[in-house]
Amino acid sequence: MDTAAKTNPTIITIFGGSGDLTWRKLIPALYNLYLDHWLNDQFRIICTGRSEISNDVFIQKLKDGIDKFSRRGKAKEAEWEAFAKYIEYQKADFTQVDFYNQLKKEITQFENDAKCPLNKIFYMAVPPQFFETIAERIGDAGLADDKIHSRLVIEKPFGTDLESAKKLNAALLNIFEETQLYRIDHYLGKETVQNILAFRFANALFEPIWNRNFIDHIQITVAEKIGIEDRGSYYEHSGIIRDMIQNHLLQLVCLMAMEPPVSFNPDEVRNKKVDVLHAIRKIKKEDVHDFAVRGQYGEGWLEGEKVKGYRQETSVDPDSTTPTFAAVKFFIDNWRWSGVPFYVRSGKRMQQSISVITIEFKPVPHQSFPTEAIQNWQPNRMVLNLQPDMGIRLRFQAKKPGLQMQLTPVDMLFNYHDTYASTGTPEGYETLLLDVIEGDATLFMRADQVEAAWELIMPILSTWEDNPSINFPNYAAGSYGPEGAETLIAKDGHNWVVMPFEKPVHE
Repeated sequence: MDTAAKTNPTIITIFGGSGDLTWRKLIPALYNLYLDHWLNDQFRIICTGRSEISNDVFIQKLKDGIDKFSRRGKAKEAEWEAFAKYIEYQKADFTQVDFYNQLKKEITQFENDAKCPLNKIFYMAVPPQFFETIAERIGDAGLADDKIHSRLVIEKPFGTDLESAKKLNAALLNIFEETQLYRIDHYLGKETVQNILAFRFANALFEPIWNRNFIDHIQITVAEKIGIEDRGSYYEHSGIIRDMIQNHLLQLVCLMAMEPPVSFNPDEVRNKKVDVLHAIRKIKKEDVHDFAVRGQYGEGWLEGEKVKGYRQETSVDPDSTTPTFAAVKFFIDNWRWSGVPFYVRSGKRMQQSISVITIEFKPVPHQSFPTEAIQNWQPNRMVLNLQPDMGIRLRFQAKKPGLQMQLTPVDMLFNYHDTYASTGTPEGYETLLLDVIEGDATLFMRADQVEAAWELIMPILSTWEDNPSINFPNYAAGSYGPEGAETLIAKDGHNWVVMPFEKPVHE
C-alpha cells in the first residue's frame, strides 16, 4: 500500500528545534514515519533555535539522537542521508517579526512548487511563556489564515492553573480556530492507551459488564523510577498534580469511563471524554484530605544504589514542599459509574517504572464452595499494562488439578510483544504527529476538555499550596509512595495492586 499517498505535502516548523524534545522525540518519530512511507515525498522540516549552529553540525546531532533514541536503533547511512535532505536549521529569534515574514515567503514558495494544498504545521517545542508570542506572530504574518491546512501543536503544560489555561485558550482562539489547535499529550499516542477504546468498544464480551453492577473499583498507577533529573527549576513550579494528574491520568480516567461514541469522529470522541470530566464529583477544599494524599521522596535505594532525595536535587529548594507523589480518589456521578471509586496515583522515584490500570470486579453474589476450597481465592481482575510491558491480563478462578475441589487464581494473557513481535510498535509521537499531518484531532485535547480538567484539580492544588506539608519527605526513594496512599484506599477495604506482567500467577 502506498501510505504516502494519504498525506498532503507538508512543511513542519519546529520552534525550539535545537532543544531536547526535538532531538529525543520529534525527529526520531518523523524519521520512522518517513521510513514507513507515511510522509509525502514533498515535505520539509524547518528547525528553529537561538543557537549558532551550522546546518551540517545540526544534522549530525540529529543523527546521534536517532542512533540513541529511535525504536529502530542506529540509522542506516543511506536512509538517513535521504531523510536529512528534507531538514533545515535556521538560527532565529522567534519573538521577532522579520523571522515570520521570511518564513511565510519560504512556505509560499514551497506551496507554489507543490502545486497543491500544503499542510503548514507549527510545533511549539518551547517553554510555555513563549506560546502566546509565537501564536501572535504566526497570526500577524498571515500564516494561520488557511483554516484547513494551518495547524498549531502545543506541548504541555497547557497553563499552570484554571485561570492561566483559560487565558491561553482565549489568546489562541483569537488567532486560530479550535480545529487548527492540537494540544498534545504524548500519553494518548501509546498503543495500549489507544487499545483501551478497541478493547471496550470492539468486543461484545466486555462492554456489558463495564459498569457499577459488575465493577467494584478501578485503579490507575503511573509510577516512575527516575527522579526529576535536570528539571528541578521546572518541577518546583509544577509538582506531580500539574505534571501528571491533570493531564495523563485524567485522560486515562476518561478513556476508561466514557460512554460508547456513535462514531470515531474526533469531536464525538472528545465530547464523550468531556462528559466524563463534567460528571466527576467536585472535591470541596475542606474535603481534600479525604480524597487526596501527597508525598515527596527522600533518600533511598534503587537497584542497589543510594539515590538522593528531592530536596537534594539540582535547582530544588532545600526546604521545598513541592509534591513528587499524589494519590486521588474520584467518583463519577452518572448512571454507569455511581458509587464506583477511581483511584489514581503517580510518583517519582518509586520502586519500578510502570503504567497500569487495574479493574477489580465485584465478588460472586453467593459463595457455594466450602471454606477449604477458596483459601486461595482472589477477586476477578483485569489489568491493562501500558508500559513497559504492554498487554492485557485477566485473572479468574479455576479448579486446581487434584482429587479435591480447590480453587486457585489463574491468568489469561495477551502480550503485545509476543503477538506483534514482527511488526514493531510505533512510539506515541509517531502516532500523534501523523494525526496532526492528517488533520485527525481525536487524540488531542480540546479547549473545554483542558479547562474541565483544571477545574477538577484546582481545589487540591490550592489547598496544598495554602497548607504546605510539614512532614516532607514522607516516602523513601525505591518505595511505592507514602503511607497515606495506602490509608486512602485501605479505608474503603481495598489495596493497591500492581500485578507483575511477565510471570503468570500459576507459574
